[in-house]
Amino acid sequence: MATRWKNFSLSLTTKIIAFIIAVVCFSGALTMFINVMITNDGSFKIAFEKDYYLGQGFINESAQIMRDIVDVTTRYQSEEHILSGGSIQETDVTERENRLFDEFQSESRRYNPNLTRAENYTIFEQEYKERIASIKEQLIKEDLTDYRRTLQRLGENQGVYYYGRSGDFVFSNLPDQSAGYSYLQSLPAYIVFDNGNQTVSPARIKENPRYQNLQSPILSENLGIQDVVCLGFSQEFLEPRIAQWEEVQSLAAASLYQMVGLLAALGAAFIYLLWAIGRKPEDDEIHLNTIDGIYTDINLFLCFMLIGLWFGIMAVLGIYGPQQFVFLVSLVIAIPGLLLMLALAKHLKNRSLIMHSLIYALFRQLFVFISDVYNNGSTAVKVVLLVIGYPIIVGLTMFIFPITLGIAAWLALKKVKELNTIKEGVQRVKAGDLHHTIDLPGNGELARLAADINSITDGLNQAVANEVKSERLKSELISNVSHDIRTPLTSIITYVDLLKQETDQVKAAEYIEIIEQKSQRLKLLTDDLFEATKASSGNIPVNFEKVDIVALINQGLGELDDKLRERRLEFKFSHPDEKMYVRADGRLLWRAIENLLLNVLKYALEGSRVYIDLVAGGPRTTLTIKNISAYELNISADELMERFQRGDESRSTQGSGLGLSIAKSLVEIQQGSLNIEIDGDLFKAVIQLNPESEGQPSGEQ
Repeated sequence: MATRWKNFSLSLTTKIIAFIIAVVCFSGALTMFINVMITNDGSFKIAFEKDYYLGQGFINESAQIMRDIVDVTTRYQSEEHILSGGSIQETDVTERENRLFDEFQSESRRYNPNLTRAENYTIFEQEYKERIASIKEQLIKEDLTDYRRTLQRLGENQGVYYYGRSGDFVFSNLPDQSAGYSYLQSLPAYIVFDNGNQTVSPARIKENPRYQNLQSPILSENLGIQDVVCLGFSQEFLEPRIAQWEEVQSLAAASLYQMVGLLAALGAAFIYLLWAIGRKPEDDEIHLNTIDGIYTDINLFLCFMLIGLWFGIMAVLGIYGPQQFVFLVSLVIAIPGLLLMLALAKHLKNRSLIMHSLIYALFRQLFVFISDVYNNGSTAVKVVLLVIGYPIIVGLTMFIFPITLGIAAWLALKKVKELNTIKEGVQRVKAGDLHHTIDLPGNGELARLAADINSITDGLNQAVANEVKSERLKSELISNVSHDIRTPLTSIITYVDLLKQETDQVKAAEYIEIIEQKSQRLKLLTDDLFEATKASSGNIPVNFEKVDIVALINQGLGELDDKLRERRLEFKFSHPDEKMYVRADGRLLWRAIENLLLNVLKYALEGSRVYIDLVAGGPRTTLTIKNISAYELNISADELMERFQRGDESRSTQGSGLGLSIAKSLVEIQQGSLNIEIDGDLFKAVIQLNPESEGQPSGEQ
């Protein structure tokens, strides 16, 4: 059940459906919002209004009309009153004069800052005499214009009746002005401010939270006790406005409820997408796609661009319409916007939001470059970058200069410590501690210097080890040569002495035969020693030619057939059916193989099998000879390759101990290799030679 739910909840189809729901709900909610804002002057408050008289529209319209009535009643009264200067207030004149004086201070050359204000004001009155005299005329013109506009606005309000009285002046449009404002009390709605008293009908108007906006024109003009300002609304004025309010209020309420539902669906779909995006049923990893490759900061920039584009289009639609395109525009912008937001969510879940930014990538590349130069660059490059780069960094990071200075000090201290480590290591090596290693991590110049010193130390250790080994080999060589020469020589001397005293011809003949055997043994030893010396020195001419190694081995096995039968050894030769050619000297190659075969005859377990494998492939041809030793091989392969070393430590077998060494040298001067491998009693010799290639010249080398 859990698996089925996981497969359903994280399927691509479910994600697409949730994405579509989110986009549609978002676009729909924006459309509802824009429609209400356009139809109700940018406010949702009408959705919560219960009555026209308790709404913002009634108060705003009434306050504007009341303000116009108060202005005419208390200030303008008539054109004659305005032309006579009756509407002008002294504060207005003083304010205009102060503006002119400010202009005088900033523009006039006659202004002297060293003088007092009064002295400068005297100069100002002389220079701006005409403009000061024209202030009242300008104020009269402005008041006259405002008065006419006010009357025009009042005249446009059909079905509105008003009455205003200030002293003896009365301003009214009532049918019967002699009766005062009593006519207003017969209207469906009226507002009366009389003798400091406030009377409204219907009474619930005072419950309007914006009722103080209606009082402000009255309070701001400081009407006298005897002043009266009244305003009434007929059915002609109220009916269309009440009907419009009811329509807008119903639309706003419905849009609000729809918008809340759409936002709820949007929230649910968006939360699901935040949880499911990037995940798949088969694992818990966060999978990224092409859109996720956009850098985080570029992604955010694109999101803000889309938001700005939407506001710009909405402004155009709000002015020029039509509003039915709001949903379509919102839908088109919401699709890429939501994709970009989900990409940010993926990186946030993957903890790569910051690391995926372009700024981070640039700074990382800069850091990698600086680190590479610091660790691997030459001293000259570091000095140049330090001289050029550090002032730039200090200039750019002046506000964190202590931090940059601390970083520089830390880097310098680190280099000093590394240098001290190298000095201490050199001193220890100098004192004779050749096994000491200078441990300095990194790839910088100092680290490479430490590695070079370690290499020199290793070389010294190797040289010392080779010298010790060489001395040991010399000692063993002298000992082995002395033993191998002294043994037959002693026998020859002994039998010569016996021969001198022997009268029996039969025994004398036996002694002579023994002397001859020992002489041949001594001759073989000296010949092998001479050949080993020549082979190791490379002082042997090599005539490279095309050699059929299969035929060479078969011929050699045929020549050694009698000896093989004596030892009861069975040879198993494995090779490809076709001929195999190598580039070698046939005579020297056979001498090397013969030494290996003779070694097998001497040391192989009697009655056992010997395996010879020939493999071609790659750059080398490989010949492998394997046999079971008749003696315990408690010696390493490297030691066995040394001269005068034998697998038979008792040295009871016939041989000089030079066969393997000679074979190795002969193979190497033919540009091949010979390696010995020992596994228990298993002895294995591996020869690798260069195959013959077409067009390769033959001849001496």
